[in-house]
Amino acid sequence: MNAKKENIKNQLYQMCEQAVTLKITEAERALLDAREVVNHETKSSAGDKYETTREMMQQEIRRIEQQLLNAKQLKQQLLAIDYNKKSGDQVQIGSYIETSNGNFLLGIALGSVSLEHKTYFIISPVSPLGKLLLGKKIGAAVLFNNRSYQILTIV
Repeated sequence: MNAKKENIKNQLYQMCEQAVTLKITEAERALLDAREVVNHETKSSAGDKYETTREMMQQEIRRIEQQLLNAKQLKQQLLAIDYNKKSGDQVQIGSYIETSNGNFLLGIALGSVSLEHKTYFIISPVSPLGKLLLGKKIGAAVLFNNRSYQILTIV
């Protein structure tokens, strides 16, 4: 049974890697496209329209650059976590936790994912629920949004 849960933990980690890599790739592609549009923009006779369009594209480039930076930071956070470390009986960063109200991987903020027709939540240790779970042991319960989460398993 524990090998199955280790496998789930590994698959969730791989999903994190894939999602973060996709975010970086998409942001890099969008940034290249936006820069290309700016570089190929030709000034028309309506100068004000050109300047407005150019400024809007610069704002879009800054927005995409911020998305890329955020995705790269997320990747660094992911790489800094040792998901192979045994959690024992206490929740720590990198733990897979089964509770009475859902199953969680404590690592980066990615949200819900589906694996084998089941929903899992990949949450950050600085999220409200992540903070409550961190350091707790099997059998402990935390209350979040008027819901009790009793910890059943930690991997």
